[in-house]
Amino acid sequence: MENCFETLIASYIATKVGVVENFIGTDLIKQLTKNLLLLKNQNLLQAAGVGNAKKLQHNELIRTDTIYWLDKKHNNVYENEFLTQVEAFIVYLNQTCYTGITGYEFHYSLYEKGSFYRKHLDQFQNNSSRKFSLISYLNADWKTNDGGELCIYQEHQNQTITPTQGKTVFFKSDELVHEVLVTQEQRMSITGWLKIEK
Repeated sequence: MENCFETLIASYIATKVGVVENFIGTDLIKQLTKNLLLLKNQNLLQAAGVGNAKKLQHNELIRTDTIYWLDKKHNNVYENEFLTQVEAFIVYLNQTCYTGITGYEFHYSLYEKGSFYRKHLDQFQNNSSRKFSLISYLNADWKTNDGGELCIYQEHQNQTITPTQGKTVFFKSDELVHEVLVTQEQRMSITGWLKIEK
């Protein structure tokens, strides 16, 4: 796995956006996808909000995805396998880049056809604990005209990332404005943040 971690970090250092194709394996992706769709069928996904704590608000002009927070206390073997991989990456990141990451939070994210998330940063105005964003895509057989790209805005050149199955993206949470463009198909991911707990 260290080769995968190193690729993710090296591409981040080179372009401010790390991308790797094999952060999680195909079998685990399939199980996570099944689990996400089961949660949807059980009506356990919730409308995603903007802001945190008392400032949390739901605004469908800004974002229209639904989410479900991962937690090891759920005792779901597949969620826990993913989170264990995240923990291994954090150890490697701290050892090689001295980032001081001490925690994380992740959720499933489901965008139905026509859904989007307008331009935003991943850090709250009243809480700077999120340091890095990490997104792993679960979408099999994704095509160019399916839309749903992650568009990251940089000073000299914007980057558009297709949410294909197995791809993981890594960038600084407080640095890069980004958005999820309108999707034409059901779009699934696990999205989260590596944090310095305060």
